[in-house]
Amino acid sequence: MTRPRRSHLFMPGSNPRALEKAKNLSADGLILDLEDSVAPEAKAVARDGIAAAIAAKGFGKREVLIRTNGLDTPWWADDVAMAAKASPDGILVPKVSSIEDLDAIGRRLAELGAAPTVKVWAMIETARAVLHAEELAAAGRDPKTRLSGFVFGPNDISRETRIRMLPGRAAMIPMITHCILATRAHGLEILDGPYSDIANSDGFATECAQGRDLGFDGKTLIHPSQIEACNAIFTPPEEEVARARKIIAAFELPENASRGAIRLDGAMVERLHADMARRTIEIADAIAAMSKG
Repeated sequence: MTRPRRSHLFMPGSNPRALEKAKNLSADGLILDLEDSVAPEAKAVARDGIAAAIAAKGFGKREVLIRTNGLDTPWWADDVAMAAKASPDGILVPKVSSIEDLDAIGRRLAELGAAPTVKVWAMIETARAVLHAEELAAAGRDPKTRLSGFVFGPNDISRETRIRMLPGRAAMIPMITHCILATRAHGLEILDGPYSDIANSDGFATECAQGRDLGFDGKTLIHPSQIEACNAIFTPPEEEVARARKIIAAFELPENASRGAIRLDGAMVERLHADMARRTIEIADAIAAMSKG
């Protein structure tokens, strides 16, 4: 099933008001957080709050992920046990860097009896993870890992590698494209990391457009004020959708059934353009369906 993933908003699990507010936000997805936004002494309360919020079933069609703490922390076991019982759409695990990590996550979810619908998203935020992105993505071919996608984590990568976070992210482009290629080679999704300067709306819009053009499926967000612009930028423009429908219709004509390329509005269009057009239409239709409530 194609589902829109234009915007995924991090929400602190320790803030009941934020969890309640999330039910009325226009984000395509919510990441209910147990990691960075939750203090050590608040982890247990956040865990209970997230479990209750998911049980209340008030998030509608939004994709709901739980970001656990890392496998090397004292909170991981309790986090994943709660998530297995709460049954969100998936868990987002920080600092996944090896096949062994993915195997451990999948194995633990199976031991806990988590529903098959609970998927795994890996945060790619270490040098090792970037170097082995293709190997990690390939592990998604094994259903036991439950791997559905990556979330690129530029801030932790910057901290570990000393690559500076500058406007335009020029120094990170090779890593970003490497991770995107890895996901596409193995049929996974990938979300861009957050933009921290909340007050800089122009900078945010520029980075969203860059992420879209690089091939990200959407972006993770840290503030509700970023949702509207993010959704708009990652939504296929009406003229692009209309063009896609025209391409599909042209190839469906009897006289074009066996052709690999056709002439349309003065340009040559190939079957690969039809494949791209179908993806555009699927996303546009999924966005429209989601907006209906």
